[in-house]
Amino acid sequence: MKSPGGVVAGLVLVCLWAGAVESRSRTSEQAYVTLLYGDEFLLGVRVLGKSIRDTGSTKDMVALVSDGVSDYAKKLLEADGWIVEMISLLANPNQIHPTRFWGVYTKLKIFNMTDYKKVVYLDADTIVVKSIEDLFKCGKFCANLKHSERLNSGVMVVEPSATVFNDMMSKVTTLPSYTGGDQGFLNSYYAGFANAHLFEPNLPEEVRKSRPVPEMERLSTLYNADVGLYMLANKWMVNEDELRVIHYTLGPLKPWDWWTSWLLKPVDVWQNVREQLQESLPGTGGGRNPNDAIIVNFLFLVPFIAIIGCYYRSLPQARHFFASMSRSSLYDQARHLYFKFRSGSASSSAVNSDQQFLSVNPKVPNYLGGASIFACFVAALTSLGVALAIVPRQVMPWTGLLLMYEWTFGLFFILFGGYLHLVYRWAKSTATRISNLDSPDYDSEKGHQRAGSSCDVAAWYYGLGMALLAVAAPSLPFVFGITALFLRLGLMVAGGIILASFMTYASEHLAVRFFLKGLEDRDATRAKNGCFFC
Repeated sequence: MKSPGGVVAGLVLVCLWAGAVESRSRTSEQAYVTLLYGDEFLLGVRVLGKSIRDTGSTKDMVALVSDGVSDYAKKLLEADGWIVEMISLLANPNQIHPTRFWGVYTKLKIFNMTDYKKVVYLDADTIVVKSIEDLFKCGKFCANLKHSERLNSGVMVVEPSATVFNDMMSKVTTLPSYTGGDQGFLNSYYAGFANAHLFEPNLPEEVRKSRPVPEMERLSTLYNADVGLYMLANKWMVNEDELRVIHYTLGPLKPWDWWTSWLLKPVDVWQNVREQLQESLPGTGGGRNPNDAIIVNFLFLVPFIAIIGCYYRSLPQARHFFASMSRSSLYDQARHLYFKFRSGSASSSAVNSDQQFLSVNPKVPNYLGGASIFACFVAALTSLGVALAIVPRQVMPWTGLLLMYEWTFGLFFILFGGYLHLVYRWAKSTATRISNLDSPDYDSEKGHQRAGSSCDVAAWYYGLGMALLAVAAPSLPFVFGITALFLRLGLMVAGGIILASFMTYASEHLAVRFFLKGLEDRDATRAKNGCFFC
């Protein structure tokens, strides 16, 4: 016989379970529906749900999820207010684009959601900007026309029917699909859709009831505004004040990819909703991912650890620098830096006249310039590629941009700086003793100091120049307030060409300077330095 305490505990668990089931059960006869095949689109579904609730809708939100979705994602969706329904994937009978469209026929299962009288389907890459409750007045099947006479399956209104669903299943292997996916199949199934009447949401209810329910109706672009078309024309094809649904249709570019915010103006709408996401589960406020947060903190720390390592290696020099600073006033330091830069700029050979060095030192290999240009661009492309690969796609735009710059600059400094250090070591190890120089006023100690000063000034000059141009190139469209995609890309390309030209010039001249520095330092015993450029 069970104890009273055990019975009470059991009743409490049953009540909690019943409450959880009730919270996920059907509460209306109409619902918003979306599909989720994997965790990659989870953030998109969360933002979509938030945008629907922001319009004041109280209708059910149903997420049809497959086995590829993690338990954590399901719990997060339920905490956000979605009704999570597990479904099995429908095999794609077509061989066109099998990888991209491997599970898209599963979307047809919305036609079998007979627990509801009407459902509004929305892709995970859509967002609702104004109430779309009037879509539940639409006919048995409604969608938006795109590409002239073809319907788009990203936003659809469906009156579920087991008869229609079974008929579709009997024809999936016989009806052609121009895309190889569900959209192509639906265009074949609803062959006369292009001739359907336009849905009129403001039609008086008595008039609507007096007519037979249409089999098909076309939706206005207001309910499926294409971001691709917006970017081509730099404006919406409809009145922006009446816009209802934005569809981010740009292939692999999705609004949760941090870099799209710097390319596509309409992504700002999506990001604004994302920032308002509640902390449904710990660490999920603002659309954050707890795992990404750990990675981001790690990625931010690594470059700083590298800088501390450089500082540690150059500790004696750093002590001398800070000691000299402590012994002088701020005014004296400013004057010191001013005269140092004046002396650096006054020595025009430090930046602009490497040909004189070449004439004095004919031992610089002819191929050094070309090899250095190649090494510079390989280092830049490698740094950029690695940074793109390691920065999580779904971080906030500013976080992604800062991490991108931090890692690109850091890796480039290490890679190209390492190359220059090798050039220096190569010149130093292969140099032969020179008893007489062509320059009559040559002094070994002064020449050594001049080469070191020249190299340091040039490294700072070229390094800062490349960094500033790298920041300026993608920033030009925002400085000038340009929103048109092609004009933005054009300005970025122009900035990139200027950057590439400067990198070409800088890499060749820096390599020459480091080679000459190695020749001058062949007999000198130098303290190790943590900076590759020094």
